[in-house]
Amino acid sequence: MLKAEVLNRIRAEKVVALIRADGPDALLDCARALSAGGLNAIELTMTTPGALAMVAEVSQKLPGILLGLGTVLDAETAREGVDAGAAFIVTPGLRPEVIQACRELGVPIFSGALTPTEVAAAADLEADIIKIFPAEFFGPAYIKSLRAVFPKLNFLPTGGVTTKTLGEFLKAGAFATAAGSALIDPVALKARDWASITARAREFADAASRA
Repeated sequence: MLKAEVLNRIRAEKVVALIRADGPDALLDCARALSAGGLNAIELTMTTPGALAMVAEVSQKLPGILLGLGTVLDAETAREGVDAGAAFIVTPGLRPEVIQACRELGVPIFSGALTPTEVAAAADLEADIIKIFPAEFFGPAYIKSLRAVFPKLNFLPTGGVTTKTLGEFLKAGAFATAAGSALIDPVALKARDWASITARAREFADAASRA
């Protein structure tokens, strides 16, 4: 999939689901549950044991899911993630070598940043999306302030995104949002309560649609 297609899908989805699964079966079933609720963009974090193998399995078995690899700290992991089938790469903070590797690979890179200095640095390195993390400490008003200074940049607030704040983040100018435990309850994931996760995904999808 071309970089532009990936970015357009995420803009349309408005929500990226953050998953820390405990195994490939859980990830596959969780992805299906999220899709049933209207969400098809997923970020699997590298803090998940066996994450690369899971990316490969999901990309093969669920081609309709837009799967990215998150918490990527080095260029080699980024390359391995793309080889496994990741459609995009996400860093928790500013990692110049990861941005450069993704540019060479032609895949979207979501660079973590928080301060205006980090945002400017990520933009200078030509990151496709600036992931503002942790966004819960400053909220939608911070995205609006950043947009005033950096009107051409695409921001993805992560942390503190709920069904109540999602619309506020989007109205403040966010390109899209990313949600973790507020969307995928760790208890529900551990219990394999897919119906609950589907219902929650539908609530997020509806909130995004209203925004």
